[in-house]
Amino acid sequence: MEKSAHSDTFARDHLPPLDQWPELLLEGNPDLAYPPRLNCAVALVDERVRQGMGERVALRWRDASGMQAMSYRALLQLVNRIARVLVDDMQLQPGNRVLLRGPNNVMMAASWLAAVKAGLVTVPTMPLLRAFELRQIIDKAKIQAVLCDKRLSAEIEHCLDPDHASFCPQLTHVRYFHDDSADSIDQLAAVKSDEFEACETAVDDVCLIAFTSGTTGKPKGCMHFHRDVLAMCDTFSRHILRMDPDDIVCGTPPLAFTFGLGGLLCFPLRVGASTVLVEKLSPGELLATIQDFRATMSFTAPTFYRQMSALVDQHDLSSLKNSVSAGEALPDATRQLWKQATGIEMIDGIGGTEMIHVYASSAGSDVRRGAVGKVVPGYVAQVIDENFQPVNPGVVGRLAVKGPTGCRYLDDERQMVFVQNGWNLPGDTFAMDEDGYLYYQARNDDMIVSAGYNIAGPEVEGALLLHDAVAECGVVGQPDPERGSIVKAFVVLKPGMQEGPEMVKALQDHVKAVVAPYKYPRAIEFVASLPRTETGKLQRFVLRQRTINQGKTE
Repeated sequence: MEKSAHSDTFARDHLPPLDQWPELLLEGNPDLAYPPRLNCAVALVDERVRQGMGERVALRWRDASGMQAMSYRALLQLVNRIARVLVDDMQLQPGNRVLLRGPNNVMMAASWLAAVKAGLVTVPTMPLLRAFELRQIIDKAKIQAVLCDKRLSAEIEHCLDPDHASFCPQLTHVRYFHDDSADSIDQLAAVKSDEFEACETAVDDVCLIAFTSGTTGKPKGCMHFHRDVLAMCDTFSRHILRMDPDDIVCGTPPLAFTFGLGGLLCFPLRVGASTVLVEKLSPGELLATIQDFRATMSFTAPTFYRQMSALVDQHDLSSLKNSVSAGEALPDATRQLWKQATGIEMIDGIGGTEMIHVYASSAGSDVRRGAVGKVVPGYVAQVIDENFQPVNPGVVGRLAVKGPTGCRYLDDERQMVFVQNGWNLPGDTFAMDEDGYLYYQARNDDMIVSAGYNIAGPEVEGALLLHDAVAECGVVGQPDPERGSIVKAFVVLKPGMQEGPEMVKALQDHVKAVVAPYKYPRAIEFVASLPRTETGKLQRFVLRQRTINQGKTE
């Protein structure tokens, strides 16, 4: 590893031992030939200005006055002024961890870039997290500083309150933005110089700890280097999305989520394109954003695309060239519904916080129906059996992947579960065909074993979504004394559709006609909504727990 620029060495000191790292594929790849000293914020913003792109639009948004825009030069100046606040007023040192809390807006984006430029380790968090959840992250990452949107201050204030259960005494530096007070980031930055000398960080200094709770609720901090931030841009974005300076991107994933940090900030900045930042979007509002800003690329989860499909004819989407789906499995029914509505072939992708972004995807004519795609250039993958041996084409097994990025948990025993024999094991079940296309089956814990049959919950969901009455659904295993488990579906019906035994039978018969009959849902429960994360990902573990609780009360 290169000599660190961090005076606070906590992040590097708490990386996993080198023998627990995945093998990193960096040598011989010209896309990833980075210098030993690298600050990714400089590479994303300063370099665009030096390349003569200073007057190009970097960020776009809408406020009460209408549509607004900020140039690369203006963004650079804002980032430098905020960085001066961090160093001069807050007295933060390279390597200090800073928690970021805010929706998708200019100050959240600029604060992340400023913290990275100052050599800090950023810990972005989802706006909906509560004080109890924030405290877990603050304690684990030994966070001293917080930059927070004033409108989200309540939970941070709980962490500052000695009388509150979530009190965090180590929080000594807290500043708010979108705030008129004299010590706010806005007011302090307004009088700072536009110039700031970036911290000369090492290519493998940690700049991001992205927390993911998975299904356990116990947060895992995924540590990523300055190099990793550029690598996600120079692999997936460069080779699959092929983003260029004329692109205008928009979408729903939070900047606190690596899907959003990449797609809605780093990818466009890497090539001199622009991004539309919107704090909160409904399906109709996302379509209006595409129409009004003439967006060329959208990023959101499958559920949004499905809901938007019914509204497409109310908007002008002639500017839209690419639509990217990630965050959860994309049902083929949703892909086809979107394609019928827009004529656009969806770009599906599988990635993860541990890998920082998407590592398997295909676009355009390379899309093969039913497949997520092939590995992104720079990555390799194999499907393995329980003995870690590669299986034959078409055989279902566990996915193992490696590339220029990989899992490095912050001081966590689960490192040895995710990384084995130099490979990352994301916890997904796949099949791979002879041409290298990957076909998603389920999360490993979403496989339902019923009377000896292995049934992938997402496959049954895909079949249900083909029925005209189904708006959304989630499928899990329900304990059963005779079969071990049975397939249970939680179904949200479209408006005007009637619940009841007749609908249950209609859906069961439909599934039997679409997939192997043994996969049909023997139990169907109609619900008003499904539990989802802030990024739209279906929380099947919540549904599984509900079936267990229901079983206890019967």
